[in-house]
Amino acid sequence: MTEKKLAIIATKGTLDWGYPPFILASTAAALGYDTEIFCTFYGLQLLKKDLDLQVSSLGNPGMPMPMPMPVLLQALPGMQRMMTVMMKKKMKDKGVADLGELRDLCQEAEVRLLACQMTVDLFEMDTNEFIDGVDYVGAASFFEFAGDSDICLYI
Repeated sequence: MTEKKLAIIATKGTLDWGYPPFILASTAAALGYDTEIFCTFYGLQLLKKDLDLQVSSLGNPGMPMPMPMPVLLQALPGMQRMMTVMMKKKMKDKGVADLGELRDLCQEAEVRLLACQMTVDLFEMDTNEFIDGVDYVGAASFFEFAGDSDICLYI
């Protein structure tokens, strides 16, 4: 029997969008899947050493809020930081692992973390800001893996 494969494309760089790729990848790896996460555009934030990611409800009307909040209030200075603090507290209170811990778990489980080289170049990113163990590849390299994957997710 051949090993199953999971390919994930991560394009978002906010705290709330950082959890799905790492949760799904670590779970798949635990189930025996060969797993890769291809981080591109804003998803490259997930590979930085400093994971100071924010939560934004703008453009995310499904986000549960403690009270209804008009979009205008959400755009006020400091609201994003306040919402991030509230989300981190809720996650801690519920025993949800820190995003950095989930990323470490992925690396321990041999999930391959890929940075889109074209995006790194486009945004003139300093690769010294990224964690160790990241592979810098083009889309063609990811397609070699994704083309043979059993599951391919775009997050």
